[in-house]
Amino acid sequence: MGTNPGAAFGTAFTVILILLVVVFFFASLRMCNEWERKVVLRLGRYTGVRGPGIFLLMPFVETTPFTLDMRVTTNNLVAEQTLTKDGASVTVDTIVYWRVVDAGRAAIQVANYSQAVMGAAQVALRDTIGRNDLATLLSQRRELDQQLTEVLDEQTEPWGIKVVSVQLRDIKVPENLQDALSRMAQAERERQARVILGESEVAVAQMFSEAGEIYRTHPTALHLRGMNMLYETMRTGTSTVIVVPSSALETMNLGAISGLTAGVAAPAQSAPARPLPSDGQPPAALSQPPASIVPPIRNP
Repeated sequence: MGTNPGAAFGTAFTVILILLVVVFFFASLRMCNEWERKVVLRLGRYTGVRGPGIFLLMPFVETTPFTLDMRVTTNNLVAEQTLTKDGASVTVDTIVYWRVVDAGRAAIQVANYSQAVMGAAQVALRDTIGRNDLATLLSQRRELDQQLTEVLDEQTEPWGIKVVSVQLRDIKVPENLQDALSRMAQAERERQARVILGESEVAVAQMFSEAGEIYRTHPTALHLRGMNMLYETMRTGTSTVIVVPSSALETMNLGAISGLTAGVAAPAQSAPARPLPSDGQPPAALSQPPASIVPPIRNP
């Protein structure tokens, strides 16, 4: 029994067609990771961005020459020996955080977007240092970080790149300038200490003035204050000599103390004065101290 040439040809054609379809399918199959995007060119013209995952391309017609990483990229940037607004030479170490947000523009608008970002960051950093003085650089880092981020993001936006953050990591100052800054900081601290001391003196004087006005208008308050001071002194249990003006005694109405003082002073005033001898010298009994006060000194 002979074979049919037409059926054999049809079977072979079918097999060849299936093989071509399989080869065409695998040739057009592409894949990229979650953090990647592929730029597709059709006969040299930009048609879009594919990914992530698996996608198909037209073989020999569409190509993917660029694969871009969409993750945040970190670069260190150093501006050496840059002059500030007041003429100080500083070295600033900076970290730049940026990422690609539009893979098509980043691949087509600029040849090397990473190098372009670093060049723009270098220029923006030196310009920011030159427009601020040294004190501003040292004390307002957060404001300068925000300013650098806004300036750099505005410049890289046409490239499809977003500048997330710019942070000043370190500012190196020459040693001679560090000594001058240290002395300035010490002088500033001393000035603040003296200002605070003066303000405290003014506040205390004002409080004393108010207290004196209260005591003047309310004598009972002054009386209670004096009694409290005497109580606190006596409560310590130590022998202390207290000098109290007579006006204070009258104000505090301490009659017992006043009476005691008057009783001691009365005998001295009532005692008759003894006449002096004719030679004008005091009697011997008055010129010599009592024996009970100065005891004799005995030899051992």
